[in-house]
Amino acid sequence: MVSALYPGSFDPVTRGHIDLVERALPLFDRLTVAVATNSSKAPLLPIEERIELLQAVLPKDSRLSVTTFSGLVVEFCKQQGIGAILRGVRTVSDFEYEYQMALTNRHLESRIETIFVMPSVQYSYVSSSLIKEIVRNGGDVSSFVPPLVEQRLQQKLRRPS
Repeated sequence: MVSALYPGSFDPVTRGHIDLVERALPLFDRLTVAVATNSSKAPLLPIEERIELLQAVLPKDSRLSVTTFSGLVVEFCKQQGIGAILRGVRTVSDFEYEYQMALTNRHLESRIETIFVMPSVQYSYVSSSLIKEIVRNGGDVSSFVPPLVEQRLQQKLRRPS
C-alpha cells in the first residue's frame, strides 16, 4: 500500500491545489492533505478554517483525508506510516526550492520519497499569495478558487468602499 502526504499552508486552498489532489489520487492507495503549522508565517486564515475549506472543496473519496501537523514533514510521515511526499512544482524557482527540500528530507529519512507533479497549464501561475493580493485590490478570483473560498477571502480582505 502506497500512502502519500501532500503538505502545505493552503492559505487559501486554490483550484491548483485541488487539481493536484485530483491528479494524485489515482497514483496512491491513500492521500493525506496536511495543513502545516509554521510559527514563522502569519497566515490569513486560521488553521481550523483552512482544514474546513479543504474538507469542503476536495473530492469526496474514502482514500483522501485532511489533517494538520507541525514539525518536520518526514517525522510526520514516519509517525503515520506514509512513504511519499507529494509536491506541486509550478516554476523553475519552485523546483529549486523543492529539490533542496527533497534532498534534505531524503537525508533525514531515506525511505520516504518525494514525488513532483506538474500543475495543469491553467493553474501553473496561480499562488495563494497572488490570490490574496487580487482580492485585497477588489479583483475577481473566481477562476482561481472555489466559490466558498472566494467568499471567505472577500470577508477577510476586501476594503470597504
